[in-house]
Amino acid sequence: MFIRRESFSEYIRFYPVVSALIAINLIVFVITLIPGIGDLVMYQGMGINSQIAAGDWWRFVTPMFLHAGFMHVLFNMFALFLFGPELERLAGKVRFVNLYFLAGLFGNVASYFLHDGSYAYVGASGAIYGIFGAFGALVYYTKNAFPQLRGIIMPIIVISIIMTFLTPNINITAHITGLLVGFITGLSYFNPKNITSWRKTRR
Repeated sequence: MFIRRESFSEYIRFYPVVSALIAINLIVFVITLIPGIGDLVMYQGMGINSQIAAGDWWRFVTPMFLHAGFMHVLFNMFALFLFGPELERLAGKVRFVNLYFLAGLFGNVASYFLHDGSYAYVGASGAIYGIFGAFGALVYYTKNAFPQLRGIIMPIIVISIIMTFLTPNINITAHITGLLVGFITGLSYFNPKNITSWRKTRR
């Protein structure tokens, strides 16, 4: 399920949403490396609670496309590359986009309300954790039918949560909120009644 065997062109064709998100994040990261322009893009796009309070509402969204260093963007995009395609295939393109942005958005909103005005944050981690949460919901519905899925997903979720609390300078609020939003959204997506409805619609 999570082993990618597609060629580069096949990956883009089969998973256009994931491919587009990875491309946007990498392009924005490269832009932030350009002297002068990069600093401006980073400052104007990062989540800064005091600036949001002053009316910069776009900062609830733009942090999802900014990263604080190569390892930060590498980890997030590798996770998206690995786990995103299967969720895009199972949920569909529109539902995947909705879940991804809801998890990222609510992660940033929670960071705004639960931290002081000086708090600043960037990264797609809240959205990535939303993907993990959605798979957690899938495991909830299929634990008896696909025990092997549970054996893969649950350790990943547990390790991700542990690493959230052990890694310095991590937005714990965004991670946990994204995970919960992804799980709740996934409960709606993968409800057996909804899946039956999707299949009828596609016929």
